[in-house]
Amino acid sequence: MMTIVVNTTLEKENRAVIGVDLGGTKIATGMLDPTGTLLARSQKATAGLRSSEEVIATIVDTINEVRGQRDIAGIGVASPGMVDSKNGVILNGVNLPDWDGISLRAELEGRLGISVKLINDANAAAWGEYIYGAGRGSQSMVYVTLSTGIGSGLVLDGRLFIGSSSFAGELGHTVVDPHGALCGCGQRGCWETYASGTAIARIANEAIAESAAASQMTLLADAEGVPVSAKHVFLAAGMGDALASGALEQVIHYTGLGLMNIIHSFNPDCIVIGGGVSRAGAAFFEPLLKKTEELVMEPYRGTFAIKPAELKDDVGIIGAAALFVEHP
Repeated sequence: MMTIVVNTTLEKENRAVIGVDLGGTKIATGMLDPTGTLLARSQKATAGLRSSEEVIATIVDTINEVRGQRDIAGIGVASPGMVDSKNGVILNGVNLPDWDGISLRAELEGRLGISVKLINDANAAAWGEYIYGAGRGSQSMVYVTLSTGIGSGLVLDGRLFIGSSSFAGELGHTVVDPHGALCGCGQRGCWETYASGTAIARIANEAIAESAAASQMTLLADAEGVPVSAKHVFLAAGMGDALASGALEQVIHYTGLGLMNIIHSFNPDCIVIGGGVSRAGAAFFEPLLKKTEELVMEPYRGTFAIKPAELKDDVGIIGAAALFVEHP
């Protein structure tokens, strides 16, 4: 079992921390004070970078841009893909050149002389929401991001839980239908195939193909010249479109099933939903809470809250930096 232990002296010293959100399209870096206030921010595109050396050099550039002459307590880095947090190694990169088996912590510490912590991006988001976002004040919180896929992170009894190999929290690949749709991981019926933004679009398009009735989803998408997406499903459902409402009801059912498994497994008092779906508002969250309450065993009812994420696009920066912030 592995947990992340945070720095216990930063608050006393009032030193700034830096968070780096490393992605396939950009490197976003910010400097925060201990209250979570973003003091400076830098962003550079990763398009055109041809090697791991160029990626690392660009990360260093963004860090130097935001730090100026400020004394820095630590640098947290949030990375997609599989990460060995204990040893500070990127095991397999996502959409970055020559990015497998990179000892990123050692590289950055050697070049900057500052302590570095490396973590998966979903875990960073979870910790950021727990310290500074929608999970503030909770004892145990599970963060779930519903976007192209499903990412998640676990904060249990005030500690970020990442497992013995740093791989804990792949809740999107728990199975809700063993005979269901094929997932990109190779299994069938993963939660991700029924509750992600991609799944919402697929379920809606299947409903459209099977129905002879016209749908506002198609009209909305055609007006933009794009395929039907989760956004069009929510908009059309709000307009009373029957097909959209049916697709959304199916997605809420499967989302509730996944949350039921989380609640039965970890008994969190708070579940925070991030990603594009988190912006759907009451039309999604109210029926989702109702459905989840129906699905869980009776003793669990009323023991948890389901909330939309608060930190939005800077959640990776904030969560990575917060690895060096004292637990409140």
